[in-house]
Amino acid sequence: MSDDLEPMTPCEGVEMYLDHRRGSLHERTIQSHHYRLKQFVEWLDDEGITNLNDLSGRTVERFFQYRRKSGISETTIRGNSYTYRAYLQYCEAIEAVPDGLGEKVLIPELDKHQLSRNHDLRPERIQSILEHYRQFEYASRHHVILELLFHIGCRIGALHAVDLRDYHPDEQYLEFVHREPETPLKNDVNGERPIALSEDVVEIVEDYRQVNRHDVTDDDGREPLITSRYGRMTVSAMRDIVYRMTRPCGYGECPHDRDPESCEAMEPGLGSRCPSSRAPHDVRSAAIMHMRSLDIPARVVSKRVNATQEVIEDYYDERTPRERMEQRRQTLEVLQ
Repeated sequence: MSDDLEPMTPCEGVEMYLDHRRGSLHERTIQSHHYRLKQFVEWLDDEGITNLNDLSGRTVERFFQYRRKSGISETTIRGNSYTYRAYLQYCEAIEAVPDGLGEKVLIPELDKHQLSRNHDLRPERIQSILEHYRQFEYASRHHVILELLFHIGCRIGALHAVDLRDYHPDEQYLEFVHREPETPLKNDVNGERPIALSEDVVEIVEDYRQVNRHDVTDDDGREPLITSRYGRMTVSAMRDIVYRMTRPCGYGECPHDRDPESCEAMEPGLGSRCPSSRAPHDVRSAAIMHMRSLDIPARVVSKRVNATQEVIEDYYDERTPRERMEQRRQTLEVLQ
């Protein structure tokens, strides 16, 4: 430990780091950082490390190894490692950890094959779930949330932000609008865009709006598209709906030999505890993969889902080289 360092507990460091970042990050992102750093702090406590001065590159690597042994995917570890690096770089600046520790956070290297194959929620499974809801819970709030997430490929926060005024059924499109501070988009104004909707999806949303949508306003007097009885649904409530909808027992048999009467994942707010349930981001990934399987150009998908073309091409295209060739052949038939 360097004599130049000021003693500080991991919890104090996290609190200062989050306060420092509040001016530059959305509250939703702050919450994500808090969750990731909480896991790091809890591990340090279990290891008996109570002073940030005592951290080293070896400590951080041991934490990553612990995460791997706990079953955390390499993709998740890679994504979270950027938060740990930023946190430790801040701790360097306030003289709580040794100089250079932030740069010793090694970001795991993943090849494109690992990244593209990380998406285990297949488009076909989403389509099966939607068929179930179109038949048995048509135009319900649950149905509309999943229908729009899969049709658009948007983030859950973007759908949460949509107002009735942003939805244009006659012209068959809706808009994503960045409105600080209540309903920000992940990429601020760069995430704003109009999104074309199919005739079938508009019909479903219209039936929801006219029959099942609660005629309420949120705390700011705005009329959300997706509502609860009390106003705009929270992002966490919408996320929980997706977890519940992707439980296999909701539309078939449980593949885990669990009794639905006693399964903890059937409890309110605990849908994520089902091994087969999936998050809204997984639905977004499935939607992007579906678009690419239809040979929709990456530049078009990029604009629709608000992601870079490079990411779309590298990580969301699971077609084999042969499948791509056959689709190009169909496009090039005009040359014959």
